[in-house]
Amino acid sequence: MKDIYNLKEKLSSFDLKERQNSLHQLVHISPLPDTRSDNVNMHVHSFFSFNSEGWSPTRIAWEAYEKGLYATAIIDFDVLDGMQEFYEAGEILGIRTNVGIETRAFLKEYSDKEIDSPGEPGVSYIGGSGFTKLFPQTFIQSAKLAEYRKTARERNIALISRINPYVGKIAIDYEKDVLPLSPSDSATERHIITAYLNKAETVFPDKSGLITYLSKLLEKPEKDIVSLLSERPKLEEVLRAKFAKRGGFGYVQPTSTTFPKVEDFFAWVKSCGGIPMESWLDGTSAGESNPKELLELSVSKGAAALNLIPDRNWNIKDAETRTKKVSNLREIIKVAESMNLPLNIGTEMNKKGQLFCDDLNGPVLKEFKKLFARGARTLVGHSILARFADFTYVGSKTENMFGTRIVDKNKFFETVGSLPPVTKSIADKLRTAGEEKAYSMIYDSSRNGKWMV
Repeated sequence: MKDIYNLKEKLSSFDLKERQNSLHQLVHISPLPDTRSDNVNMHVHSFFSFNSEGWSPTRIAWEAYEKGLYATAIIDFDVLDGMQEFYEAGEILGIRTNVGIETRAFLKEYSDKEIDSPGEPGVSYIGGSGFTKLFPQTFIQSAKLAEYRKTARERNIALISRINPYVGKIAIDYEKDVLPLSPSDSATERHIITAYLNKAETVFPDKSGLITYLSKLLEKPEKDIVSLLSERPKLEEVLRAKFAKRGGFGYVQPTSTTFPKVEDFFAWVKSCGGIPMESWLDGTSAGESNPKELLELSVSKGAAALNLIPDRNWNIKDAETRTKKVSNLREIIKVAESMNLPLNIGTEMNKKGQLFCDDLNGPVLKEFKKLFARGARTLVGHSILARFADFTYVGSKTENMFGTRIVDKNKFFETVGSLPPVTKSIADKLRTAGEEKAYSMIYDSSRNGKWMV
């Protein structure tokens, strides 16, 4: 058991080869999972954009395998660094996989309304699902991806430059203190907060000194700091609010040029063969108060799926708030269904305390279980067809085949996603066959409900 534990820890090494070697060893010595679940998590951040457990794409694939999830997907901010690794791990383990990306963008029609980024009118969290390939550096797809990464880096450096003058001895350097927390040259706001807290613990090794410093910095009684130090995730959230959120040391109000335009990002996702995806928080903001209006606008700009984080809408202590948010969740799902938008759900796992997956048999989510499962199958079906047959959910081949018959299109992709997971053996046969033959093999398999390769 100790060997298994150590190998699982090595799955999140910053060394890709060590991650891969550890996975191969685990497959051979770890007992097969004895349970299978119909739960899914199609929105997990890997350590390429901050995972609260420090998990790599490979570790996430292993956890999904070990817990018997029906399907899982990684979605990272502004990067696709874990894409190939995740698909390869999925083949080795025999699990259904998908890869997406998330960013913040500006929706000009809502420039006077908050949407799902509190206190920031016009700013919207959006993304793309089902990325399956990287393009040569000379292609516009790669150039745009590099631009998103560069812009995120510049925002991070600017944030630190605004915070440092206020924090004295715990000022940090982006290259020295932040980037080592990430396996690539990408980092997020959460990495920055972790770096500041790490620096504080280094500068003030004596706990009493650390308590005194944080008490003054955060303007909180020392007894509150003592409590926060015993629960580091809560302390990090307090620091994040003080340093980077509205009213904090480093916060600046975004403008229409701070983030890409929604329509431009969606167009880029489509050009990459992915599925442009709108996101929705909880329906309590002015921008989300009319879900039909919001989704119709998003679809007009290219959105073809909807991302939800269900846990935020029902796992709430206050009964009145919970009732309201469940009602809002029910309404957005109703609108999305009327527009035939596949639903993508997950827990993110970029904050301590978040579950590895939602319980779709639980007291609230069981109401939506069939729809969430259908969405996962549809997106997995896309990733299979896109990877091996260059047949994508929003591509020209699909448009020529289905036209405006979205219900039929969804059913087709869902049927493909219902096939048993793509193992390495199956994947090798599909790759060897070539795109045209692979499409026929996938199509025939979907009609028979099993792989005919």
